Amino acid sequence: MSTSNVAGVLSSPEVQAFANGFPVMMLHLAVTLGMLAAAATIYALLTPWREVHLIRQGNAAAATGFAAVMVSLAIPLAVSLSVSTSLRDIVIWGVASVVLQLLVFRLVDLLLTGLPQRIERGEISAAVVLAGAKLATSLVIASALTG
Repeated sequence: MSTSNVAGVLSSPEVQAFANGFPVMMLHLAVTLGMLAAAATIYALLTPWREVHLIRQGNAAAATGFAAVMVSLAIPLAVSLSVSTSLRDIVIWGVASVVLQLLVFRLVDLLLTGLPQRIERGEISAAVVLAGAKLATSLVIASALTG
């Protein structure tokens, strides 16, 4: 490929759009992943059981529940990322969806009485119900974000 051809490819609108858009995309991705990590940490601190400790001990129910929480937190954040037009938008809607979701998660935990003890005992059925409730609320919140 000749030098003029390379220069032509590098100056194409597609390459220029990528060069301009890639750093913005990486920033948006980093902020969203940071919100996901913060939300998962807050959730782990709010639960009445020590999830990470239980997971390290091999408790499959705790692992199932926490995996569902991670996916459930990621769904509205992903929607927020896809519908937002600026970093400010992503942060505002991302934080709003995470706060709302953490409140709903806590409510689900309270409604499913005896859940902490059942998770600690490793009851998969309790973890599956918890996962279903959290994924369902996540999908509703994500849909609400799209207006």
